Amino acid sequence: MARFEAKTYRRPGGRCTVWLGSVSSTGHGSFRAASLPGPSRRGTVPAHLFAYQLEYGVIPRLGWSGADDAVLCHQCDFAGCTHPHHMRLGVKAVNRTEYHLRRRNLASPLADVRGPAGRIRAIATAVRTGLARGDDSIEERIRSAEAAGLPLTLW
Repeated sequence: MARFEAKTYRRPGGRCTVWLGSVSSTGHGSFRAASLPGPSRRGTVPAHLFAYQLEYGVIPRLGWSGADDAVLCHQCDFAGCTHPHHMRLGVKAVNRTEYHLRRRNLASPLADVRGPAGRIRAIATAVRTGLARGDDSIEERIRSAEAAGLPLTLW
């Protein structure tokens, strides 16, 4: 638990909890929850899934299968968020539909020109820099990192 928490930055006011550990190409954090023998990455889980299950318990299958399997949906649209209250259980088809509807919002994290992995890496770097310098301006650094990925508009 302490090892997981050391890889997160909890923002004040219930805002997104930023993942500071390794990141997949989809922008989701990766956390080695167990060391299993062999060359595979068994034991590595998505950080947001680990955080959700710490808070709410193991996700039951509920009889779903295939395309209807349960997925975690980020209500905040930030793939690098590990705040369990920002997630809900859903199904893949609904999650994809919501994604396509919300990504057109130019202020959404989904519209970031760096992609989800580039966004979390930039924000995590901003947090790490602020922590290393003992800054009180980490939130300002995060806002700057978020704004740097917004698409250019004519208005």
